[in-house]
Amino acid sequence: MPSMGAPALQDCLAFATETAWQAGQLTLGYFQTGVRPDQKADDSPVTIADRKAEELIRGRIEKTFPGHGLVGEEYGETQGDRPYRWIIDPIDGTRSFVRGVPLYAVLIGYEVKGEVQAGVAYFPALGEMLAAAKGGGCWWNGRPARVSDTARLRDGVMAHADAASFERHGKGEAWRRFQEVGGYRAGWCDAYAYLLVATGRAEVALDPIMSVWDCAPFGVILPEAGGYFGNWRGEATIHGGEGLATTHHLLPEVLDIIQG
Repeated sequence: MPSMGAPALQDCLAFATETAWQAGQLTLGYFQTGVRPDQKADDSPVTIADRKAEELIRGRIEKTFPGHGLVGEEYGETQGDRPYRWIIDPIDGTRSFVRGVPLYAVLIGYEVKGEVQAGVAYFPALGEMLAAAKGGGCWWNGRPARVSDTARLRDGVMAHADAASFERHGKGEAWRRFQEVGGYRAGWCDAYAYLLVATGRAEVALDPIMSVWDCAPFGVILPEAGGYFGNWRGEATIHGGEGLATTHHLLPEVLDIIQG
């Protein structure tokens, strides 16, 4: 495994996949054990499993890729001296994790000059691994992952965050318009919603607010699965502060609904 210069994307993907698996196994040691969360300053929960998993991921990155930048949900950012940065969320969906719901994920994204070029979303309690590198396709437990070919939004599934969060973050009108479209609106939130879109089991995933560590791997996973991930203005980015995943066929219809 290279540690200097520009590492090969497939090496980075293999590293991220193994690291996510290791961190996921660590979290399973705490899952459904009654672990109690602490509340962070933003009133979101954090557990010992979040902290231990991020420590594991950071330690492996610092050893294998010295000099690379790092940003994680629990321990913030470490600046690197090269244009390479790892973006990590040790447990995306801590509320699910605390409740014993198996939809939580370990997320790792590898960014070069502001563009995510490799990423992994691992769901330890479900045994689902979604991985992609730029130009290499998207892989779901070793088989190709592709977005849905559903032609109309009203025939599809829309996965979303907490319904009340749209109003709280100034997107209540857009949410009301989505409810008028039809289809099935399922509240499978957090990273699992984006896995569903990438694997063709949902047509849209929506979040009115999103931090970069909540979505980093989806910046490469969705495009490599033939879909879109970005902000609510149609810009493919993980830095938009909000999350939208869909198919390229449905994107114009989704944006029309958002813009009213």
